[in-house]
Amino acid sequence: MGNIQKVSLIGLGAIGAAYGSKLHSLLNESLTVVANEERINRYRSSGLEVDGSVYHFNYAVPETTSEPADLVIFAVKNAELRQAISDMEHHIGPDTIILSLLNGISSEEEIYEATGNDQILYSMCLGIDAVRNNNKIRFSSIGKICFGEKNQTITDSVLAVQELFDQAGIPYEVPDNILHAVWAKFMFNVGINQTSAVLRAPYKYFQEIPALHQWMEQAMFEVVAISEKAGVNLTADDVLSYRSVLMNFAPDGQTSMLQDVEANRKTEVEFFSGKVCELGKRYAIPTPINDQLYNIIPIIEEMAALKIHTT
Repeated sequence: MGNIQKVSLIGLGAIGAAYGSKLHSLLNESLTVVANEERINRYRSSGLEVDGSVYHFNYAVPETTSEPADLVIFAVKNAELRQAISDMEHHIGPDTIILSLLNGISSEEEIYEATGNDQILYSMCLGIDAVRNNNKIRFSSIGKICFGEKNQTITDSVLAVQELFDQAGIPYEVPDNILHAVWAKFMFNVGINQTSAVLRAPYKYFQEIPALHQWMEQAMFEVVAISEKAGVNLTADDVLSYRSVLMNFAPDGQTSMLQDVEANRKTEVEFFSGKVCELGKRYAIPTPINDQLYNIIPIIEEMAALKIHTT
């Protein structure tokens, strides 16, 4: 495959906007952001401010016919993925490379089942602490995008994305084993996202309160146990490796799930502790911490919904 000339992106949350701004600076009109008409009108009125600069992206509604893109990037939440796949129908062809930046361990399979596209690279974001408030996105670290082939080969698709990210100034890594890396990030999200959401704790509390850090890691070790049965084989070293990552986050930064809770949005709990509990039952692995989190977080969501409806 030749150079990537045309990119389509869906999802302008904190992560999508952060990396989308880099691609826009490189590609201009050759980057298309797909969104519904209401969102496009909102974005167009004032633009999106990313790290102090205002961006006016090239937008298209899902119904607009289009030649398939060279690269499609999904940066939506898990609950929005099914609709996003439908919305990107005109942008995905048999040769389109696909990157899914969603949290969790299931989005690549869902995209493949819906599209039959076999150019899907496993991918994830690591170390980005972007936060979105209305039309402003800020971050102290843009982190990096990790990606690669499930079978660990270096294909033309991998090389093409590397070249694009080099040109756009997007930090990246092609791990030796992307599946292991994706599971390790899932493990970290299961710990940090959920405990932060329950306690409404920004990163500084995890950096300064050992008991909170220990609770987070207890949830992570349940994923380690499951991964051994799933053939991914995470270890205690994978848990420990995230300590330095966490310490580099901005103290007042927030996880995506904490941002959802504070904005009274539905969280991705089904794709974190929900998935852990499901796999725990499948492999007969006890998951008491995630069982607890899977009970508490939906209650928080219901309390928020009740508050909204009664005020």
